[in-house]
Amino acid sequence: MKIYMIFFSLVYFIFPSGKAFSQNLIRRAACADPYILHQADSIKQELAKQGFLIVKEASMVMESEYEMPVIVPLTEGSWYQFVFIGDVTSKLYEVRMYDWDEKQVAYQKKQWGDVDGNVISYSYIPKLSEYHMMKPVQVNKTKKNLCGYVMLLKKVKQ
Repeated sequence: MKIYMIFFSLVYFIFPSGKAFSQNLIRRAACADPYILHQADSIKQELAKQGFLIVKEASMVMESEYEMPVIVPLTEGSWYQFVFIGDVTSKLYEVRMYDWDEKQVAYQKKQWGDVDGNVISYSYIPKLSEYHMMKPVQVNKTKKNLCGYVMLLKKVKQ
């Protein structure tokens, strides 16, 4: 019993707010790039015309050459559309997606100069209901903090 009291006292000393460890260690910061937000709105409108609804979306500050993991729960047999929008000045954009068993199930790469080079979009229909991890990354030699935007949309059955 004494060892537990010591442990909890140390935890309180290190994290006086009493919040969980993960809340103090990792926080994804949002960003607001007007150009990216405009692109996101246009893509959402176009995909809505095709019968897709937004499930999740988020902007995030990214560091060049570092993947930003995004975990999403997917339902077996549902049709999803994933979208990643990176900073327009970046030179390279990649998105890898993995299933629960860490098997890569999707990969896309674009470079600056490609048509819609800063936008990666792909469809996916999972074989099982399980969590998947999207890992977008962008490479930019001139900017330290980059804005990125991810969206998960789901096809509405009609």
